[in-house]
This record gives sequence, C-alpha cells and structure tokens, in this order.
Amino acid sequence: MDGPDFDLVVAGAGGGLVAALRAAELGANVLVIDADEHFQRGNNTSMCTAMIPAAGTRWQDAAGVQDSPARFLDDIARKTEGTADRRVARALAETSAQLVTWLADNQELELELVTDFRYPGHTADRCHSIPGRHGSRLLRHLVQRAQAHPRIELIAPMSLRNVHTSGGRVTGVEIATPDGNTENLTARAVLLATNGFGADRDLVRHHLPEIAGAHYHGGQFSRGDALRIGGELGADSAFLDAYQGHAALSSRSQTLIGWATVVHGGIIVDCTGRRFAPETTGYSEFAAILAGRPGGTGWIVIDEHIEELCSAFDDFRTVAESGSLIRSATATGLAESIGVPAAALGDELAAAHRAAAGEEPDRQGRTDTRHPLTAPYIAIAITPALFHTQGGLVVDEHARVLAGGAPIPGLYASGGAAIGISGHGAGGYLAGNGLITALGLAFLAAEHVSSAVAV
Repeated sequence: MDGPDFDLVVAGAGGGLVAALRAAELGANVLVIDADEHFQRGNNTSMCTAMIPAAGTRWQDAAGVQDSPARFLDDIARKTEGTADRRVARALAETSAQLVTWLADNQELELELVTDFRYPGHTADRCHSIPGRHGSRLLRHLVQRAQAHPRIELIAPMSLRNVHTSGGRVTGVEIATPDGNTENLTARAVLLATNGFGADRDLVRHHLPEIAGAHYHGGQFSRGDALRIGGELGADSAFLDAYQGHAALSSRSQTLIGWATVVHGGIIVDCTGRRFAPETTGYSEFAAILAGRPGGTGWIVIDEHIEELCSAFDDFRTVAESGSLIRSATATGLAESIGVPAAALGDELAAAHRAAAGEEPDRQGRTDTRHPLTAPYIAIAITPALFHTQGGLVVDEHARVLAGGAPIPGLYASGGAAIGISGHGAGGYLAGNGLITALGLAFLAAEHVSSAVAV
C-alpha cells in the first residue's frame, strides 16, 4: 500500500519552519504552506527582534552566566503570577538549550548571547539573538535552509482549509490557492503554525477589549485559522485573553524602536510632558497603560549614549533613518520641538536624572540600575500596539493539540496557534515568550512526530 503524500504538513512558514527542518532531518517528508505570498516580510517571526530565551546554554557558560531551566521556569511563574500553563512552560524551558544549540550547529545560524541589557522579568542573561537582532534575518535563514532540503516542499501562497481525520486520527488536509482551487492530500501529521488572531478585529474586540483600539502590528494573515480548524475537531482552547502588546512602536515609521531604549535608561512621557508609570513594568503591559493616557500616545526620551547602544538593532537604525529622532541640546528646546509643556518635561528629566544617579527615589517607583539621561536629548514619538495574541489551542508538552484533555493523534500546534506561556492578559508576557513558543513548540512537535510515527 502506498504511503501518505506527506509525513508532516506544516501550515505557517514562520516558526513552523523549525518543525519542517527538524522533521526532515529525522527522515520525514514535509510540506510547508503559507497563505501569505510575502510571508518573509509579513509574518510575526519576520517582525520580531529575534530574541530566543534559552537556559543553560554554552553561550551562557562562556559568558559566566548562571542559569538553568528551573530558574527560567521560576521567572515565567513570577511574571505570570503563577497562571502560565506549567506543563508547556516546563517543556519549553527544558528544551530551550537544545533548541538554540540545534539552530547553531545543525542549521548554521549565527547566534550570540545578549549581555548588553536585560529585559524586565528575566533574572539572567538568557536571550540569544543574531547579528542585527531582527526576525527577518532569522526567517530568511530558515527559509533558505528549508528550500535547500530535499525532503521539504515549500508553497506560498497556499492556505489550509481543513484537517481530515478518520477514527479521531489525522489523515490529511485540504489546501487552497487564493483563487479558491482546492486539493486534498494525505498526511500522517499536521502542525498548525498559523499564528493567532490579532488580525481579526472582531475576535480582538471580544477577547482583548483593553487593547482593541490600538494599532495592530503583526501578520495580516493571523486571523484565527487554528482556532477555527481546531474547534471543528473539538479541540480545547485557553488563555484567549493573553497577548503581547508593545509601547515602543514609532508613530512616524511604524517600526519597533525597541525596549532597550528604556532598559538602558530612557523615560516615557505623555502629551503633558509627565511620566505616568514605572517603565520597568514591561513593554507588553505598558502598551495598555499608554493607550489609556491623554491622546493615547507618548514619547520615549533618550540621549546620545543610549542611541549608540541601541544602534545594534536593525529596527532602531531604521527608525533613526526615517527621521523619527527629534534632538535638542536642552530640555526646554526638546519640549518646544515635541509640543509638550517645557516646565513639566524639564522637571521630569531632572528628577529622572537624580533618581538614576541614586540621589533620590524614582517618582514612579523604578528601581533598576540605569544610565542617567544627559543633554543633548532625543525624543521619539510612540504609539501603543498589539503585536500578537498569546492564547490558542491547548497543547501538551509534545505540542499535541488536546480535545477534552486528550491528544488528537497527529495534530500539533505551535506559536500563536497554541496556548503560550504568558498567563492571562498582557502582564505575563516575558521577552521572548512569543519566539520560544513558535520555535520551541515546533521543535517539540517535530521530535514527537518522528518518534511516534513510522516515517
């Protein structure tokens, strides 16, 4: 009897490419499809800062960083106040070092440990990234590796319409071209890596009302396909109120400025020229706070020292090249340039400098060690944004989709298609949570497909 057309079908050519590459490496024949013809610049993987959190790696050892999966798991639990799915979080923490090692050694990805700053919530330097620190470079590398692999076929644009089952087990898929032509293929397993539902405004308004009015800065094909397809098969879903927001999107260039601006010592003011919350709260939850301020927008204020530090990011350089950085030799001149009250801004900058220098407590309760801002100053207009949703289909430690608590044989989910490890709302998001669930769950799915199914 002839075998199936493919051992694994991956719907979503972002983080799902990790599953394709790992499964093909283990002997599977893989089909990867993506609904977006321009997915290399239009999906959430391509838009991220390529920060992969991993604990207990050789890069950390070389840098003298003490870390472990248990410590990573503790940080996730602390940031989410214990609400994250512990089974999935543990699986990702424990496989994280293997994942980055495999990316570097097997997929020849140039990785480095980020030690020049640390995102809020991480108690160790554990974010691994690539030169330029931009997801488009990461995705381009994965695409090139997939296209060169003889066991992987990559087709875009092509969308997943349905997953076929028999006796409760996955048997194949229905795929479709943009003009509606469909084709049915047989397959032993399917990975839903179609991201979340951030591009579906109705779903966002229903599940995420606090951020529904904010700019959406994510893949336009993140329309909840996995929820629909999984729901038709009786799959469980959870954490649909979870999301990653961001308070550092350039209003002018619509490009991510990066929270490193704040971690290095930058402050955020609203249209009154006043700070209004501790910036160490975290960029995800800060987005909703900013959205609630007068005008719903604000300014990040940095200096030339921070500008130099942040130039390691491709995105920051793009923002600078767009003319979005407003400079002034004085606080008064900066206030006039950005249209906020000079007395208020001057007072905030002076107080923030004293607090950063250890001369007085920070007005907003900020306690991090940071660079005191010094003239000349630079202001960048920011708008709050929704980057991606963090809830989805319930999966286990192997990325298997669950229905009534039991796995649907052959069906897997990763990234925004699956539950994440951010708990509820925006406050539980820890930098890198999106990418570790996209890449890590895909890696776990490939491992399980290859071990559980004869290929």
